[in-house]
Amino acid sequence: MTETAVGSKSQQAYDAVKARIVEGTYTPGYRLVLAKIAEDLGFSVVPVREAIRRLEAEGLVKFERNVGATVSGIDPTEYLYTMQTLSIVEGAATALSAPLIDSVAIARARAVNEEMRECLEHFDPVRFTTLNQDFHSILFEHCPNPHILDLVHRGWNRLASLRSSTFRFVPGRAQESVREHEALLQLIESAADADTIEKAARQHRAATLEAYLSTTT
Repeated sequence: MTETAVGSKSQQAYDAVKARIVEGTYTPGYRLVLAKIAEDLGFSVVPVREAIRRLEAEGLVKFERNVGATVSGIDPTEYLYTMQTLSIVEGAATALSAPLIDSVAIARARAVNEEMRECLEHFDPVRFTTLNQDFHSILFEHCPNPHILDLVHRGWNRLASLRSSTFRFVPGRAQESVREHEALLQLIESAADADTIEKAARQHRAATLEAYLSTTT
């Protein structure tokens, strides 16, 4: 097998295993048997091993002695630090983006939020989480500061293994989140000042953090 072929299969294995972790198919503590995953994907063990190493570097997988590779559990402290940081940088990114968000982007964001509202009827935390990220991406994607935008993307990547779990643990928070999204859109539409928009975005993120942490105490 050529190096290019191995690399391509390694990426496919990485994408497949990461998706199963994020979607909750592979739950925290789930043992990742390389041979079984390779068989399921129709690959050799080599690209799967490379994929697992990448996931370990990202913190989604850990190796335990006499056990092997398992899906990492949710670390409340890591979640706390990540959400605190994200509330600051995403709030800043949203405030900086606000003057650049046109009516088309507002309509896109509102349509996504409406999908989130519909999702509440037969709640699917994975679907809701995906839509939530889509909504916020529309609001911060116009941020003119690439360094802040990079920090936002890093924060979302750190949360990748938690996103499907957060709203599963606090489903009541989902309904509040949809209402806060609309309030945020109205602030942007009315050309509210940057400090007001940043504060609203930060409080929105902080409220999700507080709801989650209340379930761990």
